[in-house]
Amino acid sequence: MTLLEVKDLSSGYGAVPVLRDVNLTVPQGTITAVLGANGAGKTTLLRTLTGLVKPTGGSVTYNGTDLRGCKVEQYVQRGIAHVPEGRGVVAELTVEENLRLGGLWRKDKADAKKATDEVYELFEPLARRRRHLGHQLSGGERQMLAVGRALIARPELLLLDEPSLGLAPKVTAQIMALLRRLRDSTGLTVLLVEQNVRSALSIADQGVVMSLGRVVMTTDADRLRDDESLRHAYLGF
Repeated sequence: MTLLEVKDLSSGYGAVPVLRDVNLTVPQGTITAVLGANGAGKTTLLRTLTGLVKPTGGSVTYNGTDLRGCKVEQYVQRGIAHVPEGRGVVAELTVEENLRLGGLWRKDKADAKKATDEVYELFEPLARRRRHLGHQLSGGERQMLAVGRALIARPELLLLDEPSLGLAPKVTAQIMALLRRLRDSTGLTVLLVEQNVRSALSIADQGVVMSLGRVVMTTDADRLRDDESLRHAYLGF
């Protein structure tokens, strides 16, 4: 089943076009890795999918519903969570308060509390530091907190922008392993923008390569990982 379908999507900033006729299909319960050089349009793609950048053409269909005209704050209520690049943690709030922000819109407070407990089970370092302020956390812990806050909403689709940026290899491996575990155990669908190509392809089901605002290749992640000629042609290594 297709959860997210993007057809001929175009967008940009003011008079500067970035995305050009992007087509993308994300099957339910899979991890899709969006790869490409800096400036390829990967971050703009995620921002356009969640309404932060207005499209100038094309369509985005999620779970059979056209998202055109959807307000930014309604995306999370529809089951879409976006973790932007930069680990957007509120530095002046504690871990627990940051997590609480992820469930403020929810009416079922008991389930929001249960979701918070589940995040602590997933990220044991956060459970130990729940009273610490955001600025007291390591880079890896801040990334865990950003992902955990998104999971409080119990999304069906998680959009992640460069989750490994600036992290030690061990922490990156932990984040990637968690995404794979969530896919396998809960059916979570993930659209992952990542510069660490090897890490992304190690957990992905599908690889999408972007260049200059266009999708230039979509294929099985295993094929993209194992075929040296493809990697050299599209990813430069």
